[in-house]
Amino acid sequence: MSTNATQETQAKSAKIEIPAGVKARIEGNKIVVEGQKGKIEREYPVKNIEIKISGGSVEVAARGKTAQHRALEGTFRAHIKNMLRGIVEPFIYRLKIAYVHFPMSVKIQGNELIVTNFLGAKQNKIVKIPKNATVKVENEIIIVSSPDIEIAGKTATLIEQSTRISNRDRRVFLDGIYLIERHGNPIGT
Repeated sequence: MSTNATQETQAKSAKIEIPAGVKARIEGNKIVVEGQKGKIEREYPVKNIEIKISGGSVEVAARGKTAQHRALEGTFRAHIKNMLRGIVEPFIYRLKIAYVHFPMSVKIQGNELIVTNFLGAKQNKIVKIPKNATVKVENEIIIVSSPDIEIAGKTATLIEQSTRISNRDRRVFLDGIYLIERHGNPIGT
């Protein structure tokens, strides 16, 4: 394959199609994506990456030719794909409430998730829910959703870490909240 054909292939792969019903625009050093599910913004390094929106697609190009510039281009291409995907269909994480020794309860109050009676503790564990995330508790399953993959993942991690066990044998004390599904894919199977 000649170098011209390789460059054309790379240029074509750098274009990302914008789904119907989604609007994308550049505001200074930010790319903004809006749709029915909300709005997501992300800053990008203007001196290293060039992002253009034209004709229903987003084009990402590195300003340099080093491996670091190409890696940064690929990273921002993945970020933009996740933004466009999340606006159409939110990212969903499912967590399971598990207890053996002490009956633990989880509830939502305002923008906080409250875990009571974790390992028999009198003090509640409180997790602040970020602004762009939605959290629901259905029986023993906690459902976290957000159009922004980073906010959805961060929220699920904060909830899971709130019941992290230390100074006890994890093989015996299985109590906690554990991630069981990410974007429809089961974890640990």
